[in-house]
Amino acid sequence: MQATAYTYDPESRSGQVLLDDGTPVPFDAAAFDAGGLRLLRPGQRVRIETEGRGEGLRITLVTLQTF
Repeated sequence: MQATAYTYDPESRSGQVLLDDGTPVPFDAAAFDAGGLRLLRPGQRVRIETEGRGEGLRITLVTLQTF
């Protein structure tokens, strides 16, 4: 699934992405580390993997979207 980086805190390695419908979804350090990234800037397109649905939606991986 694709999304757009919305916030990122380098201290905690966590933040939020915006899904294409505008829904913000938080991610934690484990999801960020799983993608192998060092830094994330707001506005970057990312690829995410998730678990669950609705209120239980959880991001398990964040990485840069490549074509």
